[in-house]
Amino acid sequence: MELIGALEVLAVLAVLAVLGLILPSLVDVAEILTPVAATGLVALVIGAAVAHGRRKEFQMITINVVLLTLAAVVVRGRFGPHAF
Repeated sequence: MELIGALEVLAVLAVLAVLGLILPSLVDVAEILTPVAATGLVALVIGAAVAHGRRKEFQMITINVVLLTLAAVVVRGRFGPHAF
């Protein structure tokens, strides 16, 4: 897969993950999709951090760690023992 195609796929996946975080709770339909989308976002951000590490873009890894932490909080809050 060429680089431009891969970046477009990753961008679409990121947008879908964000929509999956926001829309189910906003419209009160299938709220189980929120933690599922957050789990997918965690995997996507881990992949992005690895890609940034390989390209030696270490400042971007900081942003990935912040996004990873936020998505992990959502996963823990929705799948954890005291889910809200």
